[in-house]
Order: sequence, then structure tokens, then C-alpha cells
Amino acid sequence: MKEVIAIIRINKMNETKRALADAGIYSLTARKVTGRGRGKINTLLLKGAENGYEEAINQLGSGPRLFPKRMLTIVVPDAKVPTVVKTVIEVNKTGSPGDGKIFVQPLLDAVRIRTAEKGDKALDENNEPVKT
Repeated sequence: MKEVIAIIRINKMNETKRALADAGIYSLTARKVTGRGRGKINTLLLKGAENGYEEAINQLGSGPRLFPKRMLTIVVPDAKVPTVVKTVIEVNKTGSPGDGKIFVQPLLDAVRIRTAEKGDKALDENNEPVKT
């Protein structure tokens, strides 16, 4: 099994969740995070500053800033990794800096607390989402 970690734009979160569910991937964890890549400037702030918005001009400052993102953690059997990666890329690729990153790493084990199932059996593959 693998852990897929995807860092994506905030405004792509709902679309990404829907696309993953449509692909049969229902279980994920999402966190609010901040970070930055190679880019030195937030293009939205730059556009605001160019249009004369005082708030944007003040926020630009002189150094690199951290930008709000969403981090998705998705644990799936090895066979589903290509589906997860392809789906996340399809939804989040805009061709602009800041589209995000995907990291894939191996996991040694997983245990479902409720039933003590281990390994791939502890994952929610091939199951419909549970209504709570």
C-alpha cells in the first residue's frame, strides 16, 4: 500500500474530492497548510497591486511569503496509485506555477481500529461511502 500526499490549490479542493469519489477513491484526509515553491511572488497579489489595490500593495512586502494550500493524504493499495495521481493531476493542472505537488511513499501497514483489520483490508477500497 502507498500513501499519496497531494498539495493543491484551495479553490480546487471540492472538485478534487468529487473527481476522486467518481474514480472510486472515497477516503482521504485534508489539512489546511501554507507553503511555497520556487515562485517568489503571489500572482493574484501582483495583479491587485497593478490595479492599484492598496491592500495588495501592502501585502506584497519585500520577501517571499507562504501561500495557503490544501494537503490531501490518501492511502490506497499499490494498484490504485496511478488512478489517484492521474485524477489529482487532471483536476489541478492549470499550467501555472502553484498547481501543487504529489508525493507517493510506501506504507508498512494500516489497521482499522473498529475491526482490527490489517493491511489492504483496513483500507476502504471497493466499498461505497458510508452514510453517517
